[in-house]
Amino acid sequence: MSTKPRGMDGVNGWRELSARTIFLHQAIADHLGLNITDHKCLDIVLTHGPMTAGRLAEDSALTTGAITGVVDRLEKKGFVRRVADPHDRRKTMIEAVPESLAEIEQIFARLAQKTAEITARYSEVERAAIDDFAHRGATMIDAFVRELRSKSS
Repeated sequence: MSTKPRGMDGVNGWRELSARTIFLHQAIADHLGLNITDHKCLDIVLTHGPMTAGRLAEDSALTTGAITGVVDRLEKKGFVRRVADPHDRRKTMIEAVPESLAEIEQIFARLAQKTAEITARYSEVERAAIDDFAHRGATMIDAFVRELRSKSS
């Protein structure tokens, strides 16, 4: 762990943002009566649309066994449902229940507004660079998580 003062290595600001983001999502999960893993798996379904449990496991880097528990809990809370795949009746899809999403949509609309207030300070070119960094960072984090999990198995 670095003992450098804040801002000395260009990483501390990102570490602080990362920690605060985790705390934000924990608070949202608590507010919704979910654990943070279930909340983020729901977010994956909301972002990408209906998907198989296998795809959700892949996208979340969780095991298929863990995903079964996640989906069971989200279904019990009314956030998702299992439906037959319209293209392959042998498969089951996990989809969000639209009627249960109003509160989540309100939370993220408020968060989007607050984020827009910050990003309005930046030029279009700067916003594009920030967005590029965020997308590349997410891709790097996915790969890093998979690497860590493969070494843990």
